Order: sequence, then structure tokens, then C-alpha cells
Amino acid sequence: MRVVFLDDVPGVALGGEVKEVKNGFARNYLIPQNLAVAATRNALQRVEKLGEEAETKRLKTLQDMKALAELLDGIRIDVEMRAGASGRLYGSVTNTVVAEKIAELTDREIDRRTVDLSEPIRALGTFELGIRVHPEATATVTLLVYPSGSEPDEFLVSLQEQAEAEKEKAAAESEGSGEAGQHVGVVADGADAGTEAASAAEATTAEVKAVEAANVSETEEAEASGEASEEETDQK
Repeated sequence: MRVVFLDDVPGVALGGEVKEVKNGFARNYLIPQNLAVAATRNALQRVEKLGEEAETKRLKTLQDMKALAELLDGIRIDVEMRAGASGRLYGSVTNTVVAEKIAELTDREIDRRTVDLSEPIRALGTFELGIRVHPEATATVTLLVYPSGSEPDEFLVSLQEQAEAEKEKAAAESEGSGEAGQHVGVVADGADAGTEAASAAEATTAEVKAVEAANVSETEEAEASGEASEEETDQK
């Protein structure tokens, strides 16, 4: 069926365009929702005007969505949930829950599909979420999931203190590892120095032994020479 689009239909057509669509899609959705009309002669004569009207509406919608994105960007959304001692939730936080909370804060209808949440959240804590209210307008919000019976601000402070304590602990462990490495280096240097001293001592001992051996050899030669002289004298 050939229709003239009165308004933008994402992924299908823009307002003012003329397209062929399936009969069921046109009769059961587009026409009842006043998104399109059958491409009659009268409708085709209005195409240009319909296009201009759609463009005006499109720009207004974009401005509106950009304003909404600016309003949402950086805000914190608090969601109270029952949880166990380990912080595991008795349930989950879905994009539908987040969309409803945003709608309460802004008094605007928010489509759950605009919430960038790939899988439900099942633990306490803080989470950064993207909100795409329009293809050209996005915002980032902070989701705080806190336990039932507590105050969100107090729970947030406890999370921050816990994170700071873990950071200090990690720094202390890192510093301890560095000192241990330095100690090992000192021991290794001492071992090297000891090895060099031992080698020098061995070299000195070898030299002394060589000198002693030379002295013994000279003595033996002198004695041998004396004995030879005595023998010559006796013969005479």
C-alpha cells in the first residue's frame, strides 16, 4: 500500500515522504496512529506542505529532547531495594524501574528503551547509566541502589568511606612490597660483595703458595749445587 507519512516513523520514513508499505502495517498501525494516510490524489498534492510541517515538528522535538538531556545529565537517581548482608539484591533493578524513576523526577514520560542498561542490576552500589532520549540528545545519570530501611545519603557516604579505606590499604600493600624489594636488593649486593672478597682471598692464597713453592725450589737447587762441589773436591 502506498502512503504519505504525516510524521516521522523511526526506521521507516520521515514526515512528508511517500512510500510503499505492507497493507497490514498501514491499516493496523500507521493510519490508526495518524502517522500516515493513503496516497490519494489529494494527499499527494499536500506532500510538500506535510513535509514542511514534519520538519518544523522535528526541530521542535529535537530542541525539547536536548533540553531534557541537559536536565537529566549528572543527576542522581535513588532506588531503594531489599538486600542481603553481602549486598546482593532480593530482586533486580531494570531499565523499566530506572525509566519510571526518571519520569517521577521530570514529570515526563520516559521510554525504558532509552535507558542504556544491558542487564538488570542485582547489587547495591552506584552505577553510571546513559540515557538516550533522542538520537542526537543523550545524558549520563548516576544510579544509587541503597538498602531498604536506610537513608540514601548516609549509604552513599559509607560507600565512599569504604572505597577510601580500600584505596589506602592497597597503597600500604604496594609500599610494603616496594620495601621488601629494596631489602632483597641489599642482601643481593652483600652477597655479591662477599663473593668478590672470597675470590680475592683465594687469589692471594694462591700467590703465597706459588712464592713458597719457588723458595723451596731455589733451596733445593742450592743444596744440590753444594753437594756437587763437595764431590768434586773429594775426587781431587
